[in-house]
Order: sequence, then structure tokens, then C-alpha cells
Amino acid sequence: MEKYSYVYILASDPYGTLYTGVTSDLVKRIWQHRSALAEGFTKRYRVDKLVWYEMHFDIMEAIKREKQIKKWRRNWKVNLVQAGNPTWRDLYLDFTAD
Repeated sequence: MEKYSYVYILASDPYGTLYTGVTSDLVKRIWQHRSALAEGFTKRYRVDKLVWYEMHFDIMEAIKREKQIKKWRRNWKVNLVQAGNPTWRDLYLDFTAD
């Protein structure tokens, strides 16, 4: 079984505060953010809506991509989200729907 890694962007609201992260278990990690179990920035600013993610086969590539995106200007990150999710829908709901 292949193990994937994910780079993701969370938002507090559409066009709100953004957070970029990397994980090997996207559903679990987003659940941690949503449950305020992840101490720090996302808990403090209530950044818990998954608005963009990208899958990688290699964790090192995912980490490299995360670092790249974290260095970007805010408007570049907004454009990245807009390109794939123009309504800023919470994509986490796709993983939890029955």
C-alpha cells in the first residue's frame, strides 16, 4: 500500500487568515485542527477550513513544496486557492460525507 503526503492550506474564512502545512494523514490532521487539538497558530486564530491540498508520493517533495508555498506572498496563496476552489468551500467535508 502506498503512503501519500499532503501539502494543505487552511483558512479561517474565505479570504481570511491562511495556514500552510504538510502531513502524511490529511483527514486526521485536519480533524486535529478542527478540534483545536493542534496548539499554536491555527487554534489561536481559528484557522480550520481545508481550502486547498496537493498530494505527493514522496514526503521530502511535500516538505519542499510546503516550504516553497510558505515563502510566497499572500496574494499568490489566495490565487492558488482560487484556481482550484473559487468558492472557498471546506474540502474536509468531502472526506467526512457518508
